[in-house]
Amino acid sequence: MEKYFLPMLTLCMSSGYLHASTPKNRMNIVLIMADDFGYECIGANGGNYQTPHIDKLAEEGIRFEHCHSNPLSTPSRVQLMTGKYNVHNYVAFGKLDRGEETFGNILKNAGYATCIAGKWQLGKEKDSPKHFGFDTSCLWQQTASAVDEQGHDTRYANPVMDINGETIESPQGTFGPDIFCDFVLDFIKRHKESPFFVYYPMVLTHCPFVSTPDSEEWSPMRSPTYKGNAVHFPDMVEYTDKLVGRILKQLDELQLRDNTLIIFTGDNGTDSPVISMLNGKPYPGGKGKTIDSGTHVPLIVSCPQGEKGKVNKELIDFTDFLPTLCDVAGINRPTTPETDGKSFYPQLYGKKTEARKWIYCWYAPRQVYDEKATVFARDRKYKLYRTGEFYDIENDFYEKSPITKPNMTGKQKKIFKALQTVINKYEDAAKKKNKISKKAIYH
Repeated sequence: MEKYFLPMLTLCMSSGYLHASTPKNRMNIVLIMADDFGYECIGANGGNYQTPHIDKLAEEGIRFEHCHSNPLSTPSRVQLMTGKYNVHNYVAFGKLDRGEETFGNILKNAGYATCIAGKWQLGKEKDSPKHFGFDTSCLWQQTASAVDEQGHDTRYANPVMDINGETIESPQGTFGPDIFCDFVLDFIKRHKESPFFVYYPMVLTHCPFVSTPDSEEWSPMRSPTYKGNAVHFPDMVEYTDKLVGRILKQLDELQLRDNTLIIFTGDNGTDSPVISMLNGKPYPGGKGKTIDSGTHVPLIVSCPQGEKGKVNKELIDFTDFLPTLCDVAGINRPTTPETDGKSFYPQLYGKKTEARKWIYCWYAPRQVYDEKATVFARDRKYKLYRTGEFYDIENDFYEKSPITKPNMTGKQKKIFKALQTVINKYEDAAKKKNKISKKAIYH
């Protein structure tokens, strides 16, 4: 089996397309996104986990303290890849509307060699990755099921994956995260002479909480489906860091660091069974919730000739990644009315720019229609829901005590009005959600 699998893997990886006219002075881009990995999971942020490679990346770049995603996987990924709030283009959980343009499409059209490896969960069509701009792909949860016939998870021990749309069962004893990382490393090596874009949405640290090959309890059996016991979560965090370290090491060895932008983030908050420590205090995971523990994710960026060892306290939203990558590549950003992102590229070089004043969120992962959505606008300190609840989230983390209008200060009234204006701005788009066609969802 192993003799068959490895040549097959190599063959599939070698099918990537390299644009003949690629400008060689463009910066390479590596975007790494851990799964269910909140802000508190990184040592440099004050977490209690061992993440030396990511911490060093922060020392060599910029650590953003206020980056926010959506509270769940698919909504965050759709927003990240398209630069649009979900109110414009979210059609169903586990799906990305094939009418959308992603950063993969944009960078590929600009001459980048493009690669995606890791978790997909954006459509089961065989050609989905290529359709969205990725020359080559090694993915979990594309056409193959997330569980096998016995109900075991298929992403970790002895994984089942799609390599360029073809389902491959790995040999006994392999570990899915290693295979995805190897795929990325091979791609980088093959495209070291030309600009490349790697999007690496990791499968770690999503449940089930399993042992890793570095754990004392490592077993090559297929991963169990039980989610509740998070005893191996620290091992999974450390293995995430290890894989990031492997990529950084290869970039160094190939002498590519001086021309490669590296971004590390998480797709949403940590899963609820996990209780971490943040700055010495217990911090329960908030995945799926709209409080900060559900949306507050790490963001670390290492940019050649950019700021080093800096901490940025400005708001960053997942819609901001696409215009930032366009600026990195020196190409035009999308200018459609639905493009919501604001580039943080100038901040990488310490240049003064108008900071983002607010973040908007439309969140309805299992029901695409607007009347089921949780909608809010926020700044760094306050959050206003469409239903009228207004919170001082800096002092009321779990949003237990809404501030009523009679008790608002003059400053709070101004902020309330400003955030209400943001919500109103998207109401026409929100109403259109009730008219989304089944054709958009199922075709």
